[in-house]
Amino acid sequence: MRRNNFFRLLRDIFSFFPVKLPVMIFLILFCAAVNTLPSVFIQKVIALIENSDINSSWPDVSSNLLTLLVILAGLYMLSLTGGFLVGQIGADITQGVLMRFREKMFGRMQNLPLRFFDSNSHGDIMSHYTNDVDSLRQLVSQAMPQMLTSIITITAVISIMLYFSLWMTLVTFTGIIAMFIVTKKKGGRSAHHFRRQQKNTGQLEGFAEEIMNGQKVVKVFCHEEESIKDFERLNEELFTESEKANKKANTLGPILNNIGNILYASMSVAGGILILSGVRNVSFSGLPMSISVVVPFLNMTKQFAMNINHFSMHINAIVSGLAGAGRIYAVIDSEPEDDNGKIEITRENSEGKIEFIHVNFGYENDIDVLHDITLSAKPGQKTALVGSTGAGKTTIANLIPRFYDANSGKILYDGINIQGIKKSSLRKILGIVLQDTNLFTGTVLENIRYGNLNASDEECINAAKLAGADEFISRLPDAYDTMLSGNGSNLSQGQRQLIAISRAAVADPIVMILDEATSSIDTRTEALVQRGMDALMKDRTVFVIAHRLSTVRNADMILVMEHGRIIERGTHDELIALKGRYYKLYTGAFELS
Repeated sequence: MRRNNFFRLLRDIFSFFPVKLPVMIFLILFCAAVNTLPSVFIQKVIALIENSDINSSWPDVSSNLLTLLVILAGLYMLSLTGGFLVGQIGADITQGVLMRFREKMFGRMQNLPLRFFDSNSHGDIMSHYTNDVDSLRQLVSQAMPQMLTSIITITAVISIMLYFSLWMTLVTFTGIIAMFIVTKKKGGRSAHHFRRQQKNTGQLEGFAEEIMNGQKVVKVFCHEEESIKDFERLNEELFTESEKANKKANTLGPILNNIGNILYASMSVAGGILILSGVRNVSFSGLPMSISVVVPFLNMTKQFAMNINHFSMHINAIVSGLAGAGRIYAVIDSEPEDDNGKIEITRENSEGKIEFIHVNFGYENDIDVLHDITLSAKPGQKTALVGSTGAGKTTIANLIPRFYDANSGKILYDGINIQGIKKSSLRKILGIVLQDTNLFTGTVLENIRYGNLNASDEECINAAKLAGADEFISRLPDAYDTMLSGNGSNLSQGQRQLIAISRAAVADPIVMILDEATSSIDTRTEALVQRGMDALMKDRTVFVIAHRLSTVRNADMILVMEHGRIIERGTHDELIALKGRYYKLYTGAFELS
């Protein structure tokens, strides 16, 4: 899987930067080659001095020596220039890759079903945009270029070594084998812990986000100590995995450094023995075993060991980056919200009749929470859903806009199975006011206009007046231009709810769903809002979920629910006369929980 993520990442980067990526790879190859060539010219410099009689031919020696030194200086300048260009292009590619992955993730999340957000904590989701993207940044900007540089450099160094001397290369291979064994063993052990570190980071961030959002609850119930203990437990788990991962990764560098030093010393001794013993050199260059061969070998040995060490130092970034990429791809690959509907509906070609026919539904396939739900709501009719918490009222409201699809049975809109209607088309003719309000950073007017982006300022203000929100909005510092932030934290819960109702009003929907829409409004404000709500609900199909039974007395149809079933239905007077569950709820003989 990690290998697949690596090659998939390469393909994606190439698709993002089809020109810049090949240019950068070429420059990396160029720099790696240029960095190995000095060893060849150093050998020529030493050989020139070693084989020349300086007393008799100094002018020629100095001229040739100057030429070689100029070439060496040119190579180093080329390496410097190439490295600069690699850094500039690499920064552009890195930030571009991160930008595109953030866009791909956010775009996919907008198309994911609510089930995804219900089953993943918001903190863990945010961790994809922070921790996972940052680990990907380190992989793309540092680990991958260094890995490519090291591989090319090592390959080039070994090739030059073979060119100079087979015997010296064989000595080097002993160090190569030792380095690769250590790298594989230590790197493999740390990889497991780095992947767990990535997962634990998401869990910790999810917990922190949850506690920050629930600070009032934490303080009200004096749960600070327990929260600290839970945080410390998750933090300890993250610390343990991070410590194990980094300990194993950090010991790799010193071990490889020492192997490199031992190899360097071994090469010096081996070179001296080979020269003194007069062993015939075996090489493609045809050069005899001499100081001019051994000294460049020592330089290449250091270069070789350094690149192995650089590679090992980025193992943690490689593993963390691939783990982050895996988590990012998991989001991108998540199944989008299913929409097989092809029918387009508009205000002009629909009435708003909603029918449930023997509907069963469960959030988990084998556990139903709604059982054999059958109901009919006509245009201009107000249908109220009442019952205990967990009876299934909100679940019914979630099925109408197809936030979830029924397991069996049918839900019809104007006689059309809603599974045949495009979700975007269906939702445009629906207005929903939830118990939990969500406001966005922006002005009050912009938050109201969220219900209809084409609405004029006047239409937004009229919607606020209809919902009874105009009075308090007019008293705000900048009235409708007042900036809201932090989900409208500078407003009361009731005021936020009024803005949410105004937002639904400006959408001018055919079907209105009110899920405890007035639960956060005081009795006086509720009376004002109710008049606006009555006007808003006129000639619309309305579903009202309420705990306050006084708010549903005028409903055309009241459905009493219990354990996912409709146990009573009728008008207020009919249900009172029935003297069943609704009668007990209304008279207080049985209280809603």
